[in-house]
Amino acid sequence: MDGWTVLAICVCVMLLTAVVVGTCVYVKMHHKVSFMIDALEDREVGFRYRENRWPLPGFNRLLNRLRHIFEREMQELTEQNLYYGRMLDNIRTGIFVVDTESRGRVIYHNQAALQILGMAPVNHLRQLSLVDKELQTAFENIPENKEMRCSFYNERNRITISMTASLATFDGKSVRIIAFNDITGDMEHSEEMSWNKLVRVLNHEIMNTITPIASLSDTFSRDLKEAAANGGRNLNLEELEHGFETIASSSKALITFVNNYRSLTRVAMPVKKAFYVRELIDRVMGLTDRMVRESGARISYTEESDDVILYADEGQMAQIVVNLIKNALQAGAHAIFISSRINSSEQVLISVSNDGRPISRESAEQIFVPFYTTKQDGSGIGLSLSRQMMRLHNGSIILERSDEQVTTFTLCFK
Repeated sequence: MDGWTVLAICVCVMLLTAVVVGTCVYVKMHHKVSFMIDALEDREVGFRYRENRWPLPGFNRLLNRLRHIFEREMQELTEQNLYYGRMLDNIRTGIFVVDTESRGRVIYHNQAALQILGMAPVNHLRQLSLVDKELQTAFENIPENKEMRCSFYNERNRITISMTASLATFDGKSVRIIAFNDITGDMEHSEEMSWNKLVRVLNHEIMNTITPIASLSDTFSRDLKEAAANGGRNLNLEELEHGFETIASSSKALITFVNNYRSLTRVAMPVKKAFYVRELIDRVMGLTDRMVRESGARISYTEESDDVILYADEGQMAQIVVNLIKNALQAGAHAIFISSRINSSEQVLISVSNDGRPISRESAEQIFVPFYTTKQDGSGIGLSLSRQMMRLHNGSIILERSDEQVTTFTLCFK
């Protein structure tokens, strides 16, 4: 065997050895990488490759470095989650994170949520039925990005909470984040203030009516006794007739007041249907056309969004807008502007503006109180009745602005 043949055999052996060694090294590398990926997917970092062992010390060091980076990131993420968890446990707002795919499984809740609801740890929304069935229904059906209120009874008293919900993605899952606050104290304070204002107004109205009746009755009683003692002399029939007319007039005013009060306490439930706001305003303009023309004013309508549709009681809505137009004319308005639009939260807004006399800051705080009025012949129930109607529609009416330039009331339908 000559030298070239031996050399060829040696080269072949070396190439074969290189291929075998390379294949073994590749298999080991592939095995180590696969093992590492599987471990990291399971969040397991308790492994380490020997860095001084042939044939892959450099590769082992690289894998260990990657493992260390992942371990550090996982530790930082854990500490961050603990930080956010502690932060959420120290706020007064209750938080529920609910898995949307599992139909009610509670992934997370903070301590405030349990304190507000008066419950032990909650794993599923079904557990809320132990407190109140309507509470469970409210949490299951709350719409996204809209406020909702719910009341329930615990062992001590009645609780009212304000709730909002939003969609998010957590750990690859679609979840709903429900935030809620106990507003019982705010509601009670607001209710107490409303009752105090109502009692003051009732006292004012009733006393203004009863006082002249009582005074005249006492005067007539003394006059009649004196006339009887004098055989009917010194009895002023004209004065007596005038006094009885005053009593009759005051009694009628009191009856009117009571009827107005009854109208406030007996607001009919709305019969809702879908209609275009443009059609509603056309109807209102027809109803108020004569009074607007007689006052020398003008009225206009602008639709800022295309084809604004409202689902409400058309009759009650017409009554509210007509009342706002009447108030504007009584304030000396020369121009009344009505507009409608749909905002970014898909709420329908109807604004009624006028250039009449502005509402004072003091009156602005009272105008929705029943029977409060600054007008000589006003009943003081128009705006209060309007607010009740809007509440029955789950909406609101607010005085958005009132100054020398413009006064604007806005109806918001949620």
